[in-house]
Amino acid sequence: MKRRTAREKALQILFPLDREEYNVEEARNYLIDETEQDSFLINLVNGVVENKEEIDTKISAHLEKWSLNRLATVERTLLRIATYELFYEKDAPPSVVINEAIEIAHIFGDDKSGKFINGVLSKML
Repeated sequence: MKRRTAREKALQILFPLDREEYNVEEARNYLIDETEQDSFLINLVNGVVENKEEIDTKISAHLEKWSLNRLATVERTLLRIATYELFYEKDAPPSVVINEAIEIAHIFGDDKSGKFINGVLSKML
């Protein structure tokens, strides 16, 4: 699986992360066929879930006039994935991680999502 596809699937799996009844295993099994098991995708999903509090703290520290809870779910989830990748995975150059998050935001978010994602992630670096 290409990394772009893995990032998009991670977004779909993690999208409902803030719901109380969220179950990462159910979400993963629903969206990932057994023949598609991809270690990068699994690392993204598990890494975001396991480090959610730390990731949210990093993101919140770089939001101006916004709180994490006020962000659109797509933007919040993409920021979590990219933050995990930037600070925990470190096998892709930061510019690639940011660009991928922006491109995915253009697909799944609104007109301003990419610019917002870029601003927040750039401040983190």
